[in-house]
Amino acid sequence: MARPTLRARWLVRLILLAMTACSTLDAGGVARALSDKTLMKGSRGEDVYELQDRLKYLGMYRGAVDGIFGWDTYWSVGSFQSGHALPVTGQVDDATRRALLQATRGFEPRHHSSTHVAGGVGRFSANDIKLMANAVYGEARGEPYIGQVAVAAVILNRLDDPRFPKSVPGIIFQPGAFTAVSDGQIGLSPNPQARKAVMDAVRGWDPTGGAVYYFNPATATSKWIWSRPQIKRIGKHIFCR
Repeated sequence: MARPTLRARWLVRLILLAMTACSTLDAGGVARALSDKTLMKGSRGEDVYELQDRLKYLGMYRGAVDGIFGWDTYWSVGSFQSGHALPVTGQVDDATRRALLQATRGFEPRHHSSTHVAGGVGRFSANDIKLMANAVYGEARGEPYIGQVAVAAVILNRLDDPRFPKSVPGIIFQPGAFTAVSDGQIGLSPNPQARKAVMDAVRGWDPTGGAVYYFNPATATSKWIWSRPQIKRIGKHIFCR
């Protein structure tokens, strides 16, 4: 049998690569493996859905598969790391991801609804996204982009905090919660950047480090808000717990 030519060998390699790539996609073309993004407490989105699904497949996670990296997910990741001789950090880094994929080779990922559907994303409806964009625009349109993402992150962090209402409208329209509601700026039409800031926050970017409050030190007169433990300053706002 004649040896294959160099071109033929390359063609075989390309076919194998294509077959491998296709095996990681579902019928809708959705990637069927965790991305290389580091996941940690506060992360949200499709990767977290799959992480929770895989941990549940191993019997190491009993919480809701909701795409939100909370304490239940954190402790489950730590348990997995401990059982696989990995540093116990509670975060999904490259080593943890590789070990998890290896341990769940028989797992069939499901596609969750964190992709856009009728203007919504994940557990958030189109109205939720628009309302958050209105709040970001009304509260922080003069802030740097990271400051706008930070305001959106505060709204999302409140959703995970039992002290606050359990819906986006409930949080935004909670009496006295946001200046933009009090002064009517919540009704302004948000620009595309405000919506983009919301989407970045929904996908897991939290520049605040878990803040549930923020205030402008140049205008804040409440002794209570000044008493909150401060995390960092972004633009004109101080973010706190």
